Amino acid sequence: QVHVVESGGGLVQAGGSLRLSCAASGRTGVTFAMGWFRQARGKEREFVARISWNGANTYYADSAKGRFTISRANAKNTVYLQMNSLKPEDTAVYYCAAAEYGPPGSSTEAGFDYWGQGTQVTVSS
Repeated sequence: QVHVVESGGGLVQAGGSLRLSCAASGRTGVTFAMGWFRQARGKEREFVARISWNGANTYYADSAKGRFTISRANAKNTVYLQMNSLKPEDTAVYYCAAAEYGPPGSSTEAGFDYWGQGTQVTVSS
């Protein structure tokens, strides 16, 4: 059983920063590709960022490029999302996901196998 747990959400003013953390556990000897998605109220869940299992490759949604940075601890299933210059439209529940079987580089929900419960990020104007 793989468990994915996010932390670090909260309330921040527009222009501020937050750092989300995520840890996946339950699979010995496997390093997952990991990613972040978000879902705003009344909207579908959307891709934010993805990082390969070894950290060599990162992928971002256009909305995240230049403001968000995904990174991971070496050889560990721990990933971070540094979010800078936050905007009210970034308000959403942010979900961390881990990919064990999905295709490399996928930015779709189907490309990830395990999901966390989500952490709320609220950006006030």
